[in-house]
Order: sequence, then structure tokens, then C-alpha cells
Amino acid sequence: MSGLERVGRLGIGLGVAAALAAVGWLAFVRVPSDIAELLGVLLVVATLGVGLKLGGSVAESVVPGYNAAEVAVEGPITRDGGGGGVPLSSPGAPGADDVVELIERADEDDSAEALVLRLNTPGGAVVPSDDIRLAAKAFDGPTLAYATDVCASGGYWIASGCDELWAREGSVVGSIGVRGSRVTAAELLERAGVEYEQLTAGEYKEAGVPFSDLEEDERAYLQGIVDDYYDQFVETVAEGRNADPEAIRDTEARVFLGREAAEMGLVDGIGTREDVEDRLSELLDGEPSVTELEPRTGVTERIRGGAERVAYAFGAGIAGRFVGDASRFRFRFRF
Repeated sequence: MSGLERVGRLGIGLGVAAALAAVGWLAFVRVPSDIAELLGVLLVVATLGVGLKLGGSVAESVVPGYNAAEVAVEGPITRDGGGGGVPLSSPGAPGADDVVELIERADEDDSAEALVLRLNTPGGAVVPSDDIRLAAKAFDGPTLAYATDVCASGGYWIASGCDELWAREGSVVGSIGVRGSRVTAAELLERAGVEYEQLTAGEYKEAGVPFSDLEEDERAYLQGIVDDYYDQFVETVAEGRNADPEAIRDTEARVFLGREAAEMGLVDGIGTREDVEDRLSELLDGEPSVTELEPRTGVTERIRGGAERVAYAFGAGIAGRFVGDASRFRFRFRF
């Protein structure tokens, strides 16, 4: 924000506060007498506080303090956040729906001329990843994805919806592939003397359940779904990155450090946060001022989030001795 903008916002804020203070003085001090005057002083002070807050809001709407919005995508990508049922995933990260809402809020904000999508994720669920990609792609203005530690799998799927992808030299980028996994508990049930029986309609309704071994035709059926997702992944990345689909396939779902990823054309630029803001200044044709958007949460949600973090810290070590990947409970498709 320039010095002129700062002065303008300060002037507007103080003007609104002074006007409300004057009204409060007239209403609570000047007109009443004796006892009311004593209370009136306190009410004027309270009115002044409200005026300062209101004045700040008015000033920000008249003279915005930023021209670019930043939205973070961190941790495993799930619909509702907090790991989405993935054991040992730290709670509290915004889910895909929250991230989409933030991007849409930025798109509706006339002050946000550009979008910075900060990515630090190993990937996650297929459709939630695509929801975020589509929201970023629909943003009306330049979109710049910035990978910090990891931008893999579903994270790279999201980045393909942005105009540019930047990363650090040590960022882990890539993993353009799909996995479907399961763990079979049939032998365990047999040892325990438990028999599993399920009545179904449709030949492949039970394909992938952990309580029976896969038949060859079931394996082929599930592998076909994984292959279809992979084809979609390759085509989407190739289109979004303006790349050759065969070059994307040739990566064989490997990950690369930032510098190598840039040499392969998987990343547009290598640099620090300052370099990203320099690039933003070029895209905006002026000095960038970035504000990070966060989900709107009430007191109840904040208390619940704090409780979740405490429970996570207390129980993660214990749970880790008994629980592995969530796919051992059911067949899951993930980027």
C-alpha cells in the first residue's frame, strides 16, 4: 500500500470516528444533566471505540489495503478438512469446500486483482482436488500458484488450473499419478472364526471390500477405474500447463525437486516469496499488497478446532501403533 493510500485510510477512519464521537457527546453529555453526564462520559468513550472500528471498515472499503488475495491449500486434500478420516492427519486444515469458498470470495472482491494459491500438500481425494482447481481456473484475474514444501499429486492437479506455478529449489513437485489401494482382512476373519456375508445386487457391488480376496475380473475392473482417472489427470495437466501429454506420462508419477521440475517445464519459476511478489508486480503493473484470506469461523468452531488439536496431540502416537493408511479399511482412489 502506498503512503498516499495510508494517509487516505487514516483520514477517513479518524473522520468517521470523530463524527460518531461528536454525536455521542451531544447525546450523552451535552443534553443530559448531572447523573446522566457522569454515565455519558463512559458512553462517549464506548461510542468512540465503535467509531474507530466502523471508520476503519469504511476506510478499507473506500481505499482498499490490498490488491491480491492469498489462499492456502495445506495438508491432505479432503472434502471437510482435518484429514478427512485419514489417520494421523493433523486436524484444523481447511477442507476443499472452505478453500473453494475463499477463492470465490476473492473473485467477488473488486480489490483482489490477482490470486496467489499457496500450496503445501501431498495430494488427496480426487473430486475435492478438482473443485479447487476449477475455482482457481474461474478466478477473474491472474492466478499464481506457489509451492512451498510439497506440491504433489492432487496439489499439482490444482496448480494446473493456475496461470503460473512457482516453487522453491527444494520443493517436491510432481507425482502425476493415481492410486487405488486396499488391505484384505479375509484371512484375519477366518482365523477369528468370523464369516462375512453381504447380500448385494450387481456383479461388482462388493468389488474392493476388505473382507474377501479380489477375483481377477474385480481386479481388472478396479484397475480400469484407476487408469481412467490417470488419463483424466494427464489430459487435465497437459491442457492446463500447455504441455505434451506424452511428456507428462513420461514422468511416470515421479517427484522432482524444484530446479529439475523447472527444467522439465513442470514449474514456471524458481524463487522465494519475494521473487513471487516481484512477479506479481509485473502481472499487476504495480506494487503488490497481498492479504491472506481465512475461513470465517465462530467461537464454537474455534473451540472445537482447539479440542481437536489437543486430542490429536495426545492420541496420534498411540493411534500410530495400530493404524496405517486409511485405504486398509476400504478401496480408495486418490491423487
